[in-house]
Amino acid sequence: MSQRVPTGVLTALTAAAFATGAVLTAPAAGATPKAPAPKFLSASELPPHPTSSWTAGPVTDGFPETLGLCVSTEGVPAYSYRHREFRTDLDTGAVQLTVVTGTAAQAKALAKHYDDLVRTCADRLEEASPDVQAEGRDYGKVRVEEGAHVRGLHTETSWGATDIALLSVGRDGRTVTVVKWGQMGGFEGAPVAAFKKTTRTAVEKLY
Repeated sequence: MSQRVPTGVLTALTAAAFATGAVLTAPAAGATPKAPAPKFLSASELPPHPTSSWTAGPVTDGFPETLGLCVSTEGVPAYSYRHREFRTDLDTGAVQLTVVTGTAAQAKALAKHYDDLVRTCADRLEEASPDVQAEGRDYGKVRVEEGAHVRGLHTETSWGATDIALLSVGRDGRTVTVVKWGQMGGFEGAPVAAFKKTTRTAVEKLY
């Protein structure tokens, strides 16, 4: 998904990303027990593209910049972040983030925090930049493991750039996953049903 939102939006959001979330308590040093690394989606498990196949990048340590418009690590403990990015030959992209916390309670709090950030992202984008109009939509919950929630975000700039994104936050035990799909266009082009299936697969596949 092309990122045409002005850099001022990114700066403002980074500063404000945690303003609406609950404070999360960091685990004590060395307190996180060892566990198998969570598994990631494969390219074939993303919503099918009508004219191009998906390509999956490597699983990489760290937090993906492509989530920075709505979700960030601001004010969140230094958990174990890993991500995988996906692309097509056209202007469509996706990313999956996994976050391993210390306890199920911490993961529950983190999942709520991330979902709150996605839910309020449209308002924060508009507050951060007068050049952006944004609208969020709630596509409801997905019944899988400890639960997941799917939301949509449409942005349009004063110079005519328009983008649509679907984002989900899900949890399995003490691990949280965030999945984002995006392309140019509006809500009418969003594959909501297919993305819900991708979200369910992403959470089920973690362990």
